[in-house]
Amino acid sequence: MALNDPLGDMLTRIRNGQRAMKGAVSSPASKLRQNVLAVLEREGYIRGYEASAEMGGRRELSIELKYHNGEPVIRELRRVSKPGRRVYAGVKDLPRVYNGLGIAILSTPRGVMSDAEAREARVGGEILCTVF
Repeated sequence: MALNDPLGDMLTRIRNGQRAMKGAVSSPASKLRQNVLAVLEREGYIRGYEASAEMGGRRELSIELKYHNGEPVIRELRRVSKPGRRVYAGVKDLPRVYNGLGIAILSTPRGVMSDAEAREARVGGEILCTVF
């Protein structure tokens, strides 16, 4: 089955897994998804992820969810730039999620990074999602 928004599908799987208090969720693998997960892991929103090959040659990502005192670490995970409406921001216009308590994940010419890393590198790009 073809997906119109593969990144949105992965974010929804993470949200649903945390609502169900799952330890891990799986998602089909792609480079963009792995880069977004690397940012989430670096910022401390997930425990980690692992790429594995399944039968049929399809790669799968296993995402370990993170909880603190029985509550999910990710309180809000929202897709910003969608296939029907792309959202771009220059370095001066990068959003601050909950006044700096959350992060925005961007796709820039230098790769996928958080809003703080993009400000430090002085680059803008497509705002993929926000996390709080």
